[in-house]
Amino acid sequence: MKELSRITETFSESVIREMTRICDAVGGYNLSQGFPDFESPKAIKEAAIAAIDGEWNQYPVTYGEPELREAISKKVWNYNGIKCSPETDITVTCGATEAMIATLKAIINPGDEIIVFEPFYENYGPDGILSGATPRYVTLYAPDWSFSSEELAGAFNEKTKAIVINTPNNPTGKVFSRAELEEIAALCVKWDAYAVTDEIYEHILYDGARHISMATIPGMEVRTVTINSISKTYSVTGWRVGWAIANEFITRRIRKVHDFLTVGAPTPFQHAAAAALSFPDEYYVGLQAHYAEARKFLFDLLQKVGFQCSMPQGAYYIIAGISGLMRKLGVDDDFSFSRKLIEVTGVATVPGSSFYSDPGKGRTQVRFCFCKKWETLYAVEEALNKLSEFTREQCL
Repeated sequence: MKELSRITETFSESVIREMTRICDAVGGYNLSQGFPDFESPKAIKEAAIAAIDGEWNQYPVTYGEPELREAISKKVWNYNGIKCSPETDITVTCGATEAMIATLKAIINPGDEIIVFEPFYENYGPDGILSGATPRYVTLYAPDWSFSSEELAGAFNEKTKAIVINTPNNPTGKVFSRAELEEIAALCVKWDAYAVTDEIYEHILYDGARHISMATIPGMEVRTVTINSISKTYSVTGWRVGWAIANEFITRRIRKVHDFLTVGAPTPFQHAAAAALSFPDEYYVGLQAHYAEARKFLFDLLQKVGFQCSMPQGAYYIIAGISGLMRKLGVDDDFSFSRKLIEVTGVATVPGSSFYSDPGKGRTQVRFCFCKKWETLYAVEEALNKLSEFTREQCL
């Protein structure tokens, strides 16, 4: 038979979603994939039901229902400081995932390079490859997940088409500062490159951290594609409604790609998303309060049972060092550790190597998520205490 696509041999299936399948098979506690297990806000569910009952059940406007694009435009002006036209600058997509690949397909030509910070959300590398770009990686260094200015500058060259920025960051919880964004912006201007920013965790911030959108940095207004979604902020990861905001000349191309990828995001959920974007400030305060408590709970628990980790500034993940526990459990890499952890405790995590271009950099790390209800977190506490008992027994 004729050879199948060579490009699909250059990356693997999602490790995050693989860990969910392993967890589900044993009925474990899923701290691997970043979706909440508590109820979605009642108001957004009621808005979706009303939209379905109102017969918003057929194809939407391909690039987004007018009601939602208007709501996005108002929201990003009020919260992010981004001025955009709902008519010409916004493309509604099937989640931020599609927004990213549609954007890269819209701006990449053969021979182009993109810069990706690592550890990264695992989609970015394959997205670059599928769009025809060559990824170049710049490391974020623990414990504060800072980057080297020299390494970043060295990654830019005449082939650089774009840099992908995720802030707040998955998996590290890093929130890029204004100074860091300005440094990146200066390089984008110097090398005539675009910034593609995934800002899906923009409302999940801690300890006074402030989210800053790259599109508001001087010189970046027409060079930035801002990607977002309702998935994380409104706890509806299965609804698949996201968007990309960009200058009209970029948006025209994103809309073309989007149209032939998916036609449109689910119509009733678009109308529900428009309602959610008008939630009062109290909603976001409550969201942050819950995650701040959950963050501290899981951080303290992980430290107690032998993980090494630093407190995230944003998002709802913790990267944890496992060097000491690996020796006690008799394993020698992150994948075998993750499988052993499920076997001993029932708690699922994500092997750290899946977030790096060089798997060796993540061999002694795993990622936990804490977007869970208290019932789950308390059960995880009891389960991870078994890990302490297990390791003590192993040492006897």
